[in-house]
Order: sequence, then structure tokens, then C-alpha cells
Amino acid sequence: MNAQHTAQRFALRTGAALALIACSLSAHAGQKVCVFDIVGATGDAYNMAKDYALAMQKEGASLELKAYNNEATATADFRSGQCDALMATAFRTREFNGVAASIDTLGATTVIRDGKIDMPASYDVVRKVVQTFAAPQAASLMTQGSTEVGGIFPFGAAYPMVRDRSVNTVEALAGKKIAAFDHDKAQSLMIQRIKAQPVSADINNFASQFNAGALDMIAAPTLAYKPLELNKGLGAKGGIARFPLMILTYQVVLNPAKFPAGFGEKSRGYWAGQFDRAMALIGNADASIPGSAWIDLSADQTRQYNTMLQESRLAILGQGVYDKRGLSVIKKVRCSVNPAEAECKSANEEG
Repeated sequence: MNAQHTAQRFALRTGAALALIACSLSAHAGQKVCVFDIVGATGDAYNMAKDYALAMQKEGASLELKAYNNEATATADFRSGQCDALMATAFRTREFNGVAASIDTLGATTVIRDGKIDMPASYDVVRKVVQTFAAPQAASLMTQGSTEVGGIFPFGAAYPMVRDRSVNTVEALAGKKIAAFDHDKAQSLMIQRIKAQPVSADINNFASQFNAGALDMIAAPTLAYKPLELNKGLGAKGGIARFPLMILTYQVVLNPAKFPAGFGEKSRGYWAGQFDRAMALIGNADASIPGSAWIDLSADQTRQYNTMLQESRLAILGQGVYDKRGLSVIKKVRCSVNPAEAECKSANEEG
């Protein structure tokens, strides 16, 4: 009888252990990823996601990608648990992690030298911030509530695009209609500061509003120029100011409970390694813009815009919209790249 009881107990324990293993495997099998790409499954972002899914197989993940051309829907599906991960712009992922989304903050990564924008140095700031956030020491900053940032890569500078190229100063923007994404409070606050008129929009309709003449200005990366036919909005009188309001990023957000232990760190490392690939796409898009479309600003205009962005950034930070921890990290990186900048010699709200 004792032998029979021992066998029964062994069977029960073995069965329970197998059930736990099966449950664990089930939890980590076939993770669904909502991938936003404005052109859907044929876009550059989705192509990068396909390579990511392949690479992450060796990390114990089996990613099932679902393409969305509506970012709000992709975000809502992730929020409701229909997807285990989300790949979207930082405008949408900010709600899940304000530190990581700080990269996409007004002028936060912009480097100016001798009155001119230094774009290579500005992208170098973004690269170093991405590497900082991908390091093991930053793991706690990449986790917020029940979500974790699984990677960041650049999507390009957001340039002011205007229907009338004579609108080339901060004062000239007063009263103009400017697109403000309704899910990003910071945009409306900045537009109001310069006495312009924010017009509610989102990533799926701002281009059509601009092209139809309902907006005087939008901010967009060059990667959006051809797919969204922004040349129609520029027309014969418009142009693109060679001044980045911010450098945009795509970010991957995970529900870590659905992935193997340690997956988030490996995922962040993967995307940090894709920086140059993303930059090549941005470079090709920059080069595709007709030379006649660009508007070069004077040194005084550049300083004026930069001051406006800095003052707006600090004011918006003071209202609790931006994350101080993230901006503090970015300022340190920005000042390591350009220590001669005046703000690097004194403390402000960013640290």
C-alpha cells in the first residue's frame, strides 16, 4: 500500500510539474504583435518588423505580426490585450513609457553649431540615447506598470512643411492653422505658445488636411513625403524648412508577462543594432526631396526657432506632460555631443 501511495504521489507531482511547464510554454507561444505602418504590410517599418520576428526566434519568441495602417486602432488593440506587443511611433507609445518617448520631444535632440543645424550630430544624440536605454542599467527605466519598452529606432526628423514659404519666422506663424495630433497634448501647447491655431488631427488624416489646404503647416519626416503625397500640400509656393522640430522614433512596447524572461533586454539590444539600417532609409528619403522644396534658414532664424523650442519644452515639462527623467538623460547626452551650448553651463528643469 505504501508503494502504491508513493507512486500516486509521484504521479500527481509529475503531472502538476508537466502542467506548469505546459502553461508556461502556452503563455510564451505565438506572441501577437500589432505593427503600425502608414502603408501597411508593404512599408519599411513592417519589413523591419519581419526581420525582427525572425531574429527573435532564437530568443524563444514566436512573433505573429499583424499590420495596421491606423495607429489608433493598433494601440487600442494592444491596450485591450488583443496583442502582446505594439510597434508604433512614440506619439502613441508615450502613454506606456514616458521616459523612452522623451526622445520625441521638441528640440530635445537638436544640435546647433555656429547658428546652423548639425544633423549628423543630432542623430548621434539619438543614437547614444537609444544605446543608453538599451543598456542593462536602464532596465528599470524601460519598465512602467505592466509594460516594457522592447526597442527604439529612428524614423527621421520632423520638419516644418508650409504652404507659403514666406512664413519662415516664429512671428509669421501667429494665427496660422497648424496640425496638432489630438493624442499628443504637447503639440497643442506649443502651437498656442506661438499664438498659432492648433487644428485637431492624427497621423491618418493630417496629410489629407494639409493637401486640401485646410492647414497652413504640418510637421513630418521625409519618409512620409512620397507615401502621403505631401508635394500636393506644398504646391508651387510652399516649402520644407531645414529645421527639425524633433527627431521621431518608432518604439516597441511589450507585455513582458507574455514573453520569456529577459526578452525585453535582448529585444532592445536588437533594435539598437538596427540604427544604421533605419538611418539608411532616412537618408534615401531625405535625398528624394526636390532641392527646390527646401527652405534654408538664416543663423538668426535658426536660433529663434531653437529658443522657441527650448522654452516650449521647459514650459510643457513644467505642466507634467513630459518626463523629467527622460529629458535629463537626453540633456546629458546632448551636452556630451555639444558641450559648447549655453544651456550646458547651467542647470534648468531638465537637470
